Amino acid sequence: MEENVITSTQNARIKHVVALQQKSSLRREEGLFVVEGQREIEHCIACGYEIVELFVLDTTNYTCDIEPTFVTAQVYEKMAYRESTEGIIAVAKVKSHKLHDLKFNKQNPLVVVLESVEKPGNLGAILRTAEAANVDAVIVCDPLTDIYNPNLIRASIGGVFSVSVATCASKECIEFLKANKIRILTAQLQDSYDYYDYDMSHATALVMGTESTGLSQQWRDAADVHIRIPMLGRLDSLNVSVSTAILIYEAVRQRNKVYQYPDSRM
Repeated sequence: MEENVITSTQNARIKHVVALQQKSSLRREEGLFVVEGQREIEHCIACGYEIVELFVLDTTNYTCDIEPTFVTAQVYEKMAYRESTEGIIAVAKVKSHKLHDLKFNKQNPLVVVLESVEKPGNLGAILRTAEAANVDAVIVCDPLTDIYNPNLIRASIGGVFSVSVATCASKECIEFLKANKIRILTAQLQDSYDYYDYDMSHATALVMGTESTGLSQQWRDAADVHIRIPMLGRLDSLNVSVSTAILIYEAVRQRNKVYQYPDSRM
């Protein structure tokens, strides 16, 4: 093993990993991104991503079948974007996320559309919820962060790898949804109905805007229905990931109306 241990933080391969962590432009240019942690890497591989390099802390037990390059603790600390990643980091190839790649296997898909979400953590949290709820697709319109941002991958707990994700301009997305007869529900406070009063069991797109400015006028005009989450306190909005989770699970509830209660609740 000693012959295959990188001990210098100035090693070109180590610098390359650090640059991929920090620079979205390099990720786009090279079509590569970095994954940290045993669980995330295994999920990445299971979802069909190709691993091109695997770096393992020289004291770490690992279960991947890929031949690793071992690194010292000092080198690993230089590479790692976050703590507690079990001493394993991979470089993987990105996948295509074109809108025309999306395929729906049922007549009533549930789609989440996000317009210009800025914070990678919020987008990652939404992808985690989408994975948990088995949402059919998440479409990121006019993106302000790339979907392989390390904070996004961390927040999604690998959900970014298994959820069908597309990126595009808002105009293109609106045309796609209307062509596929998917009803557009925009989340907004003005001129809207309480979200639980609208039927989401049909083909539905839940469209969310930014916390600072909300949705653009083109989405408000394109909507079939405007919906809102009632705000009963002094604040007039929720975090976008929380709002999205509420709407997603209302759609899930409506699509699974057969309940089985324990005897104590009958």
